[in-house]
Amino acid sequence: MLVEFASAVDAARCAVEVQRGVAVQNVGVPLNVRIEFRIGIHVGDIIFDDNDIFGDGVNIAARLEGIAEPGGICVSDDAQRQIRGKLDSPPFEDMGPQNLKNIAEPMRAWRLSVDAKSSAYLSGDRSAETAQPLALPDKPSIAVLPFQNMSSDPEQEYFADGTVEDIITALSRYPSLFVIARNSSFTYKG
Repeated sequence: MLVEFASAVDAARCAVEVQRGVAVQNVGVPLNVRIEFRIGIHVGDIIFDDNDIFGDGVNIAARLEGIAEPGGICVSDDAQRQIRGKLDSPPFEDMGPQNLKNIAEPMRAWRLSVDAKSSAYLSGDRSAETAQPLALPDKPSIAVLPFQNMSSDPEQEYFADGTVEDIITALSRYPSLFVIARNSSFTYKG
């Protein structure tokens, strides 16, 4: 499956939730009949053409998926920089530079394994004893709140939401800022 997201953080959150859900479903299932996915995430330019997506960004994500462990997530260094500190999950492990098929230069990759033990960590049902308070970021934080549709045209709602997502994505490219993810800021919508 190929899925495009406006934000690397949203892509990673989705990947973690998918892998967590699969890990929970696999508890007690014999190894030979388990369904396990590999997920690759990369930030890059893509080309749209008649309901198809292609380009270097797609190729790199596919190669990262190929080196991910079953039940795991593999992200590029570019994606990891945007995700770092913005995901309620165990930290990604550095895999170092990886030689990927049909990619000219080695690419640094990061992995996250999601299994039954980490699914307990990733679920929202953590006990107060295991939950650690989030550390405050050591850089300025910014949140882009949803825009209000001031027109009478309900179709403009999508335009307003898309504009906010584009601003969040653009700000996340600045390593000197801690950008609050769309899912968090959109809880204030309305």
